[in-house]
Amino acid sequence: MVYIWLIVGFVLLIKGADYFVEGSSSVAKLLRIPSVIIGLTVVAFGTSAPEAAVSITAAVNGNNGIAVGNVIGSNIFNLLVVVGIGSMVRPIAADKKIMYGDFIYSIVISVVLLVMIAFDLQTGRVDGLILLGLFVYFMYFTVKSALKNRISSEEKIDALSPVRSTLYIILGMTAIIMGGNLVVDGATQIAETFGLSQNLIGLTIVAMGTSLPELVTSVVAAYKGENGLALGNAIGSNIFNILMVLAVSSVIKPITVSVASVYDLICLIVFSLIAWVITRTSMKVTRAEGLLMVVMYAGYMTYIIVR
Repeated sequence: MVYIWLIVGFVLLIKGADYFVEGSSSVAKLLRIPSVIIGLTVVAFGTSAPEAAVSITAAVNGNNGIAVGNVIGSNIFNLLVVVGIGSMVRPIAADKKIMYGDFIYSIVISVVLLVMIAFDLQTGRVDGLILLGLFVYFMYFTVKSALKNRISSEEKIDALSPVRSTLYIILGMTAIIMGGNLVVDGATQIAETFGLSQNLIGLTIVAMGTSLPELVTSVVAAYKGENGLALGNAIGSNIFNILMVLAVSSVIKPITVSVASVYDLICLIVFSLIAWVITRTSMKVTRAEGLLMVVMYAGYMTYIIVR
């Protein structure tokens, strides 16, 4: 039955992402704002719902390895696999706003998190409040940019109706969350039967499972030529995971962090810098560069399994 539910979960993820991307891109057109803004906010936060549910629940229950490992593991997966596979489906053009704003901001907050946990190996309530403050700062400038870059009302738009767009988003997001939960639960049960550690499960099975919405959504967006949604979703989700998911988890209950998680966070920062340089060179992620990102992730997976 576990394997059957896994298949059902994947079907829900794929169909849900299709509707979610369609509805989200339609909302961007109706509001006359760049799709990259929708990707950084509505789509990114929506697809990060599984991470939020898993990490907050894990933190409350004292499962620190899963809470922190899920966030760091998901961010590495989003950066290397979501963007990598998305660009292999169709090369993803990089928006200047993302490259010189949001992408750099995601690296900066990762460094801030590293400084917070490197010395006392924990994220306390004060740390969580600081991260939440950085999230408010991010949202302020994102909304400000959206208002500044609105598309002229004289241009014709080809979009779904407001009601239909909203329905697509709600149905798509519901299917994505249900599918993600089924996949994570099933995969975790299978992993536990093989005796995998909590930290390893958090970094791999749970992180990959909760990132499936980002993966499927970005791949579908890339296939449909919605570059703003594809890249914005991955970067926005990474920002949301640290500044909201981990922050709220820390405010609810301080989280003890293992030394291994510090090393994983350093890996995330290094991967982010490499990915930024790769993308910055041609202002797009080509199929070859996407393949390189996936290979880098395979190398990281080998490292944490051996570790």
